Amino acid sequence: MPTRPGLIGFRISATEGDRIDWPRLAATWRLAHGLGAFDAGWMSDHLSDATRERGGAAFESLTTLAALAPQVPGMWVGVAVASNTFRHPAVTAKEATVLDNVSGGRFILGLGAGWHEGEHDQFGIPLPPMKERFDRFESAVGVLAALFSDAARRPPGVTIDDPFYPLRAATNEPPPVRPEGPAIWLGGQRRRGIALAARYAEGWPMPGNRPGDVAYFAAKRDEIRRALEAAGRDPAAFCFAAQLNVSDTGVGLQRAREEALAFVDAGAGHIIVGLPGRLAPDGLAAVAREVAGPLRDRAG
Repeated sequence: MPTRPGLIGFRISATEGDRIDWPRLAATWRLAHGLGAFDAGWMSDHLSDATRERGGAAFESLTTLAALAPQVPGMWVGVAVASNTFRHPAVTAKEATVLDNVSGGRFILGLGAGWHEGEHDQFGIPLPPMKERFDRFESAVGVLAALFSDAARRPPGVTIDDPFYPLRAATNEPPPVRPEGPAIWLGGQRRRGIALAARYAEGWPMPGNRPGDVAYFAAKRDEIRRALEAAGRDPAAFCFAAQLNVSDTGVGLQRAREEALAFVDAGAGHIIVGLPGRLAPDGLAAVAREVAGPLRDRAG
């Protein structure tokens, strides 16, 4: 059973002007599989365009991944990162278990506390103050870990007296195919988030709002490594994932290649290359040739 994806993943964004639709998104994922250059396909988790204050296009991430995963057999699929405010963690656990089964144990559940105010407001989804939001996030991660555990695979299940998300003899049946349950990657940036990742996570995805920031990546990598060591965990078994964006297929590819190589030198175990929807699907072949190829050559 695989433990983590290889070095290179891709993500297609749908921001203002991209007008990404389902046929083009599905064709891009099929091309990614055919190219053989990518180890994982990723979605962000938004209900509207995250680059705008309100509104805009977005496919819901988990249902979209369930539809796309069969088109990329053998590849990992992941969300970086799901907003805890959008779903009860028990529902998230069940959805993640479906994706784990569909992908053959190759699903990564990235999770964050939630942040986009306009997105929450337009759909009437509560966005609590930060302290409560993070308290709920911590509780949700504990619930997910419990529902992915071996004890949840059969009765009597698991019981948690949590102030936000209590469980009462809860089971997760049918269970995940991956023995450890779906991989949890946590996107915390500050003290509490890093401590939570050191306790529960298998990986850390760099935030999508800092693409290409190698110095930030390296600083957070060092903080998380220290937290893992303090928790008695081996940092070598933890995956640090960087993110970068390709703005066009000219200068943008050269910049992306340089950033990707710098991330490898800084210890990235996985790199998510973001491609705007307006360049898909054809632009993905250029990314495979100009970014993924040199990256694999450097990594050996």
